[in-house]
Amino acid sequence: MGAYRPWLTRWPWSLVNALSSAFASEFPGVLLGVHAAATVGALRSRGLSRVAGVALNGAALAGLAGLAGDAGRSARALHDALGELGVPTDGVPARRPRGVLPGPLARSRYLRHADVAFHAELGGFGTLDVWHRPGLPVDGKAPVLVQVHGGAWERMDKRGQAEPLMGYLAERGWVCVTVNYRLAPEARWPAMIVDVKRAIAWTRENIAQYGGDPDFIAITGGSAGGHLAALAALSANDPDYQPGFTDRDTRVAASVPLYGVHDFTVDAREGLTDLLENTVIGTRFADDERTWLRASPITRVDADTPPFLVVHGTTDAVVPVRQSRKLVAALRADSPSPVGYAELPHAQHGFDFVATARTAYLADAVHRFLSHVHRGYLAGTSARAAGKSGRNRAEAGAAG
Repeated sequence: MGAYRPWLTRWPWSLVNALSSAFASEFPGVLLGVHAAATVGALRSRGLSRVAGVALNGAALAGLAGLAGDAGRSARALHDALGELGVPTDGVPARRPRGVLPGPLARSRYLRHADVAFHAELGGFGTLDVWHRPGLPVDGKAPVLVQVHGGAWERMDKRGQAEPLMGYLAERGWVCVTVNYRLAPEARWPAMIVDVKRAIAWTRENIAQYGGDPDFIAITGGSAGGHLAALAALSANDPDYQPGFTDRDTRVAASVPLYGVHDFTVDAREGLTDLLENTVIGTRFADDERTWLRASPITRVDADTPPFLVVHGTTDAVVPVRQSRKLVAALRADSPSPVGYAELPHAQHGFDFVATARTAYLADAVHRFLSHVHRGYLAGTSARAAGKSGRNRAEAGAAG
């Protein structure tokens, strides 16, 4: 069963494995009911059909029973990751966090401004959506999360990904921004990261009018979006990725890459190298090492690296889990900021698209992590303000 071990791992056929096993990974209880009913039906039959039916459905029941506890085990993995980050926790949640809505419902409730242009020359590729809860004060104080969609850098758009997560954060007072960017092969690398950075710069300069704090922007994304979210956090204000806007600030406060590709120089066996060479970058690593290395987040960790929470499923058929392991190893070796890592048992690529129990635990963990970073930011802001006030009083006293 692909939910336990990927059986197709070469792109794009790996998508077949991911899609065929995703339902079993995320809804094992539903399939347990189906196969239990089928087993009862088989017991009522006779002869060979009875033996075969009971055997096949019994095997399915055994496999699904092993998956049934994965949501809880994912909660524990996320809890441990929060502990690594120094986030106060009250124990592993015994119950599924409430308020994680299916994507269409979350979108209808929290999407406030659609297709806002952050770069008019890009057309639809230069647009973003702004999410926040009804009645959010327009005071420029809400923390901000930028969401970057996946799709192998060549397909999909800002609609339909991470919407349970964005709805969860929006209800809790966040402003979420989900962005489009140019896609391969019509656009070649580094167009994708350039557009993401343009969106970050636009957000910093404009989000206050939607209630967001321009000085606190975090970023997340899944798959190709996970790569871009990690790279954006690790290449702040890089002039190579900011042509024509090198003076604009693209720093982020934290990054949450999900099942991303973080080392472009490996994994030819999965077909990702072929995808990058022929569709995304358009060059070979052997001929263009600088481009490939600088596009790999694992090579960009430095003293300015912000806090990271990295998440990956153990049986991801599309992007192998070792991609995130390598990023975490690089972060823990060279980053001055805290790093948390959660491997979610039997989670498949794109598991967070749907509002399952596992997605609920993920949304809650991401909210806790980002809120912890935000509290640190607020404390630092207050300390700086107090220090400035004290200096002003001292200067006034000296002048008097």
